[in-house]
Amino acid sequence: MYTPITSAHAAEPPRKPWTVPMLADAKRGGRRLVMLTAYDASFARCMDDAGVDLVLVGDSLGMVVQGQTSTLPVSVDDIAYHTACVARGLSRALLISDLPFQADATPERALDASTRCLQAGAAMVKLEGAGHKLEVIRFLVEREIPVCAHLGLTPQSVLRLGGYKVQGRDERAAARLREDARAVAEAGASLLVLECVPSQVAADITAAVSIPTIGIGAGPQCDGQVLVLHDLLGINTGHRRPKFVKDFLADGGSVAGAMHAFADAVRDGSFPDAAHSYE
Repeated sequence: MYTPITSAHAAEPPRKPWTVPMLADAKRGGRRLVMLTAYDASFARCMDDAGVDLVLVGDSLGMVVQGQTSTLPVSVDDIAYHTACVARGLSRALLISDLPFQADATPERALDASTRCLQAGAAMVKLEGAGHKLEVIRFLVEREIPVCAHLGLTPQSVLRLGGYKVQGRDERAAARLREDARAVAEAGASLLVLECVPSQVAADITAAVSIPTIGIGAGPQCDGQVLVLHDLLGINTGHRRPKFVKDFLADGGSVAGAMHAFADAVRDGSFPDAAHSYE
């Protein structure tokens, strides 16, 4: 049976609904952010009840819901549909929608896709990469669409990368990640996901940028952590389990307990530990 911990750092957060400006306040205040993916209203409601701060309708749905071999087949229609479902289950958490493969290829395409996501209930959109995506970020932010950037392992680049591999391990690649992180923040992103990068690189980026960082396989020094729902619950999706994944259902004893256990572990700094990070 799961028993919530009672330390001051992991205390139940206030029930005030999250807004985009509150993300920067959380970083300044040293408050770790808890994020999970969701794809329907029922699990979203559980996350809200568990005090999860940020909920992401990820294009991971292609792999864990649709049974695809990658995220590439996911469409804007898919994301908009699941965003609307998740939005109905939330009253407090801030809802973020992924822009799927090539939906952000141009600023205009990104605007169309983002508009659909926000009209479905999202408060922010997430897009992968830097480079030409900096123009997209600026274009969206100028048009009142909050943006979450995503660097490191970017799953939509799986064909170019040749698989799902840790990024930023050599100094040249690490320097590029640090440069890209500063660039997306300067372009106007309000949040930054760092996936599968060495812990020290993520720590350097977190210290250097003014926006909160959310780690997934990026060590304990990020401003928050995210996991895919199915990984959190130890569900076999038919894909290899990354090193950073932990089955919180085994600790929590129930779906709600698993979400509480994850939230507590993120807030008290016990997750991720060295066993769930890359050096």
